[in-house]
Amino acid sequence: MIQAPRLPFFSGPPIPMDKQRLIPLIVATALFMENMDSTVIATSLPAIAADIGTSPLTLKLAITSYLLSLAVFIPASGWTADRFGARMVFSIAIGVFMIGSIGCALSQNVTHFVIARILQGMGGAMMTPVGRLVLLRSIDKSALVNAMTWVTVPALVGPVIGPPLGGFITTYFSWHWIFLINIPIGLLGIFMAMKYIDPIKSEDPERFDLYGLVLAGIGLAGIAFGLSVAGLNLLPWPIVAGLVAVGTISMTLYVMHAKRTGSPVLDFSLLRLSTMRASIIGGFLFRLGIGALPFLLPLLMQEGFGLTPFQSGLVTFASAVGAMGMKTLAARIIRAFGFRYMMTVNAVISAVFLAACALFTVTTPLLLIFIILVVGGFFRSLQFTAINTVAYAEVEPAQMSRATTLVSVNQQLAISAGIAVGAFSVESTMLHQHVTELSDGVFPPAFLVVAIISAASAYFFWQMPDDAGHEISGRKVVEISSRKGAEKAATKKAASEGTEDARDQRLG
Repeated sequence: MIQAPRLPFFSGPPIPMDKQRLIPLIVATALFMENMDSTVIATSLPAIAADIGTSPLTLKLAITSYLLSLAVFIPASGWTADRFGARMVFSIAIGVFMIGSIGCALSQNVTHFVIARILQGMGGAMMTPVGRLVLLRSIDKSALVNAMTWVTVPALVGPVIGPPLGGFITTYFSWHWIFLINIPIGLLGIFMAMKYIDPIKSEDPERFDLYGLVLAGIGLAGIAFGLSVAGLNLLPWPIVAGLVAVGTISMTLYVMHAKRTGSPVLDFSLLRLSTMRASIIGGFLFRLGIGALPFLLPLLMQEGFGLTPFQSGLVTFASAVGAMGMKTLAARIIRAFGFRYMMTVNAVISAVFLAACALFTVTTPLLLIFIILVVGGFFRSLQFTAINTVAYAEVEPAQMSRATTLVSVNQQLAISAGIAVGAFSVESTMLHQHVTELSDGVFPPAFLVVAIISAASAYFFWQMPDDAGHEISGRKVVEISSRKGAEKAATKKAASEGTEDARDQRLG
């Protein structure tokens, strides 16, 4: 069997090439389960609410409680993986998510359902960052772009196939199967993880920062929960503002605390690295805009165009088609152009396709909408792959768990903010137009607002150095080969000129 080169992230033995392909698929499968489950529930809320004897509005607590659980437990994921081993924590996280799924399927009232969703959130909070940590500690840097491509696809595919799948299962089977289908997927994931992922853990785990975890948990929960509730119109605006304010104050106290501790649960000192800073700040702006798309597009299709949830899901599925089409090309594109140039230009291109959704009307051919979403999905997926990969370009092995935690928290906040900004834009347009019901005319400003925010991320990507991430992208190899070719040509030319000079001297 061909052996891969020794990895820079840990001191274990070389990893076989088949594992370098299998491990990204194992991580991607678990993340797909989580991403799909977090969106599939939205379509099935009315049926679930009717079955357990509550209203769909009340049951929206199931969505917000899941996000709340994610925000609270993600900061603890890095230390937990270092202390108990990434493979073990990743496998247990899948198990916890499965138990939560069974609890959802067996729920008899809204209290049971919310508790089960919180349990799912605990598992999901560990799966995402620890899954990335498994990847970073198991895959050679030269193969990281291809590996991250597999991990990026679930984040894009899950939200777009979740609604139509949820509608199909609820319509033709029972809503309980939405959660029960996680069981065979989870069991397979645990088996594959225990068999193919090496039991790597930190030899000297850091002291657990409980005080920092409490501050960060309250801060992230307040901000993420507040923004998510704002998008769902579940609570009055003063309460939402209060939640966000408490979260902001707690996060401010955490930042002050983190400067005084040697082992913070969220290490903001990583922002000193140019590639991490661009991935966090630029990635937040880009994800904020793109994160509003799964929220706005189904509403436009159903409320504006009168499509059924299943029809709407089939149209928005086009984004997933584009994402899958990018999978085989991402590494080549990044290697050809480099992270800095590609991410800057692609951020603007992706924003243009996002803004194009503002042109959709009830008379726009569905084929044209499908094409725009497919092409836009391709560029968005390419950008997500680059953002997720370049973040770790300058991170030292000892800081890898902190880095994955910080990136995961940033992603969660960006998605919550995207939903809130999209909802606020739609409501503001309705207020300006003096209408009380959703129609296709209230959505264009929202698409333009989130597109502008996404385009603004290009500035932060451009701030990266020219050679950012070259070790990961392989562009350094391309440049070296080109430089060697140029030097060889110059040497040959000089030798030729020297021969001609000698000939001229003889003739003279």
